[in-house]
Amino acid sequence: MRITKHEHAALRVDDHGQTLLIDPGSFTLPLDELHRLVGVVITHEHPDHWTPEHLDRILRAAPGTPIFAPAGVVRAAEGYEITEVAPGDTVTAGDFTLRFFGGVHAEIHSSIPLIDNVGVLVDDELYYPGDSYAVPEGVEVGTLAAPLGAPWLKIGEAIDFVLAVKPRRAFGTHDMTLSVIGANMHRGRLKWATEQNGGEFFELDPGDDLEV
Repeated sequence: MRITKHEHAALRVDDHGQTLLIDPGSFTLPLDELHRLVGVVITHEHPDHWTPEHLDRILRAAPGTPIFAPAGVVRAAEGYEITEVAPGDTVTAGDFTLRFFGGVHAEIHSSIPLIDNVGVLVDDELYYPGDSYAVPEGVEVGTLAAPLGAPWLKIGEAIDFVLAVKPRRAFGTHDMTLSVIGANMHRGRLKWATEQNGGEFFELDPGDDLEV
């Protein structure tokens, strides 16, 4: 499996001779080489995780590609054909197996309503929680895409999340709201957390790959 980190929350997963996309949003540059695309996962409705412009480009390049997302995205993305998923669901996209966890976006502030959010586990290897600290209970996570920065994120809580998941490998994502200095500081904290359980932390910039 090759995992490519794109800007902010967007991930590309290549395996089985196929491609899966996760959360192509407003901070992510247009994506290309989508001729092997078999699925798109959107974890929640916020625009930094999906935009109509991205979906339109993706569907022009790969017509009929299935899109998987929670109920909030189905409502927000009216007019797109989306398969609704919820925590506990398992679906396939091409040869990829997708399992979903969590259910609720992390609280930004008590004045802001909570929305649907799912974490996704790809082929029992890569776990990305979306905008949450949802731990996939009963799963030995090989590779964790761990959030580095967000309006809802406190670095101490992100550290506790990594300590709870105990991944063998981790890298930071959800980072375009941070300066270079801030991102590196948060990477250092999550590196420490990953290493506490014998894991290895990788510093990935947009366009960087990780083979697992």
